[in-house]
Amino acid sequence: MTPARNFYGLRHGATDWNRQGLFQGRTDNPLNEDGLKQAHEAAEMLRGVGISRIVASPLVRALKTAEIIADAIAVPLTIDDGIIEFDFGSFEGLPVRDLMIQHGVKSATGLVSILPADGESWDAMTERSLACVSKWLDRHPDDDLLFVCHDAVMQGMANALCGSYFKNSHGTPFRYVHDGAEWRIEQVVIADRYSPSPPAT
Repeated sequence: MTPARNFYGLRHGATDWNRQGLFQGRTDNPLNEDGLKQAHEAAEMLRGVGISRIVASPLVRALKTAEIIADAIAVPLTIDDGIIEFDFGSFEGLPVRDLMIQHGVKSATGLVSILPADGESWDAMTERSLACVSKWLDRHPDDDLLFVCHDAVMQGMANALCGSYFKNSHGTPFRYVHDGAEWRIEQVVIADRYSPSPPAT
């Protein structure tokens, strides 16, 4: 199922397992101090963008991120299991880098190819995520929606819609843009948030 219009996606703030480079999946770890800071920074970046409704994964790292943003921009928040993180099965808790080296893969596409059979199907995860997004967009046609979820969910949707994966940082909002027959992903940037580096002397 393909969403009918634009929407926003945000990867939750960081946890200790993220910092340690471990597969996290359905393991319900809380945000660490960095993650809480990232959530508050995301809320500032999203002020004035026009978000009018937030849908969050039920996992605490995503839900807490969404709660911080919803409180800051004063919009309703709903939880939906349809955008819960991918289930990595027996990879959960293991180092991502070590397994990539062990299997000789160097990219997101390669990583998807070595996922264990005892976890979720990547295609099934992508389908449920897109169905969830489409349902909410159809249900609230006049709202600009933000989905606060997880890297695998956002990557699966990006690859299905745009044909490629992208660099997705914690607490960084992105807009999935439907432009004619094509989709693209844009990072939400505040024009005056960062000043350019001074010229070299």
